[in-house]
Amino acid sequence: MNLARLAARSLMTFGFDPRKLAAWRHYPLYRKQRAEWRRQGGRIDRTFRILSDYADSAGSARGHYFHQDLLVARLVHEDAPKRHLDIGSRVDGFVAHLAAFRPVEVVDVRPLPPSPHPNITFLQADLMQPQALGQADSVSCLHAIEHFGLGRYTDPVDVEGHLKGIANLVELVAPGGRLYLSVPIGRGDEVHFNAHRVFDPRTIPALDCVRSVMELERFDHVDDAGMLHSGAHPGEVAGSFDYGCGIYTFRKCRN
Repeated sequence: MNLARLAARSLMTFGFDPRKLAAWRHYPLYRKQRAEWRRQGGRIDRTFRILSDYADSAGSARGHYFHQDLLVARLVHEDAPKRHLDIGSRVDGFVAHLAAFRPVEVVDVRPLPPSPHPNITFLQADLMQPQALGQADSVSCLHAIEHFGLGRYTDPVDVEGHLKGIANLVELVAPGGRLYLSVPIGRGDEVHFNAHRVFDPRTIPALDCVRSVMELERFDHVDDAGMLHSGAHPGEVAGSFDYGCGIYTFRKCRN
């Protein structure tokens, strides 16, 4: 990481966002538009100045969450499982995609305010510990397992938290069922405390608790540029990224 990015990240840790400071270059345009509004007789009831949107695009159709959420939601839709259980994935992304067409049971170590959506049910629980949730024929955990045990989300600090979490995920999958798991992938196994872990793409499939009962059905990945690729093997992309996203689809072949 270069010094500029490191300095910016350090400032953001303490609540100062350098990107917002850079947006002040648009202040003259704001003043010009405000003057024109008033010239036309427009009323201003309250000043609510937004300068950052002048340089923004309409959105972003790339990146880890964009691709993994859409891809895995499509795979679940095509598979049409009887029961889908999600562990720690983004509620306003992947879970919302699923809830548009099916019920989904959400489990997270953090609390969730009561959901107004009838397709979302929630249980607060720590998946570093075994949970009596029963088995499901479809289980997902997207961009979450890398946080287990780092304490960032009020969970207890546990160096082996991700290993315990993955073992418990595997136990939740019924024989013949699928596990959809995504994690950051990079040039090796690293801990970026307390943000997340980054994994060598080959690490997850090689874990004893995975390879003993699971077979890798497909592997998709998002590269450093935020683009999705399908059809490769984890070994073929090892060492190719600094911070990509590996999206693994496993089928449980034995209990």
